[in-house]
Amino acid sequence: MNKEQEHNFIQLLEEHQNIVHKVCRLYTNDYDAHNDLFQEITIQLWKAYPKFRGDAKFSTWMYRIGLNTAITLYRKSKRRVTTQDFDAVQFRIKAEDYDDTEEQQLKLLYSAVKQLNDIEKALVFLYLEDKNYREISETMGISEVNARVKMNRVKTKLRTILNP
Repeated sequence: MNKEQEHNFIQLLEEHQNIVHKVCRLYTNDYDAHNDLFQEITIQLWKAYPKFRGDAKFSTWMYRIGLNTAITLYRKSKRRVTTQDFDAVQFRIKAEDYDDTEEQQLKLLYSAVKQLNDIEKALVFLYLEDKNYREISETMGISEVNARVKMNRVKTKLRTILNP
């Protein structure tokens, strides 16, 4: 990779790094695992960047590499080490008028999404990122119709999880 490509990659990665953080949060439970997955996704992005043709937006390509890396590592991990949930440890300054309703709703949503299989997680993640079904289908490598059908099934499944 030449210097110009390196510079472009670093600039694009810095600009879109929140995508990688969101993927990491979805597939990890603690700070160290988050950092490890972030590093692995960054390495895979670096390796794949010379082949990036620009047919899709960089962010769409980044979602695809990030999700595929997370799913691959998730499937490869045969042994599971019990970890403390990252959200269970709170370092918050007390404030009398603090309303944690939104935070509790997000925790509930993440808890429900973590019960889904890895493909369903990716689908929900992209949907919550306001990606349209065309972008979801491109990122996941499925047809647009299939993305819609799967998303409707996942919505039903999430309703069941959230409202037993």
